[in-house]
Amino acid sequence: MITFLKGRLVDALPTQITVDVNGVGYDVLIPLSSFSRLPQPGNQIHILTHLAVREDAHILYGFMTAGERELFRMLINTVSGIGPKIALNVLSGMNPTAFRGAVAGGDVKALSQISGVGRKTAERIVVELRDKIGAAGAWEASSDQRGLSAGDAKINDAALALVALGFKQQEAHDAIRGVLAVLGDTATVEDLVRACLKKGK
Repeated sequence: MITFLKGRLVDALPTQITVDVNGVGYDVLIPLSSFSRLPQPGNQIHILTHLAVREDAHILYGFMTAGERELFRMLINTVSGIGPKIALNVLSGMNPTAFRGAVAGGDVKALSQISGVGRKTAERIVVELRDKIGAAGAWEASSDQRGLSAGDAKINDAALALVALGFKQQEAHDAIRGVLAVLGDTATVEDLVRACLKKGK
């Protein structure tokens, strides 16, 4: 499994990029949400990836944030009838925070306005993902609307990652704050999540 690429961004289109990794060029399909975060062509890039293996092709999908990739995988692995193409459309049409809020709130109308997602698909997304996203998704969306400081946003992102891994919401926040006190403010979201997983639930 190719989990990320680190190299030079050669070319960038709204839906696809080419990355030169030690002389090997990789074509990577991306959502619009990642396109807006790309560096200028010619600069170095570190992009998270998901490799989809089909009988006729191996296709790399790329994401500039862990939240985008997590949502992409949740869609293709959990919701029946949704493949990589529609999952990319979802990310292009709605940021992960807004998506979680829409699912948690059962907002079928907002979801069905995404290109390629009709009302029936939107209803299926809500039914099949609501339990996975639950209260944490609604809390995340409302927190985003209120506006969080950088430190609070980091705690929020790390806690949501733990919730996705099976922690209860309060348990996740307590664990993150505990390891943050030890690691300090320079710790990244990944550092915090790894430290919590090492400690165990």
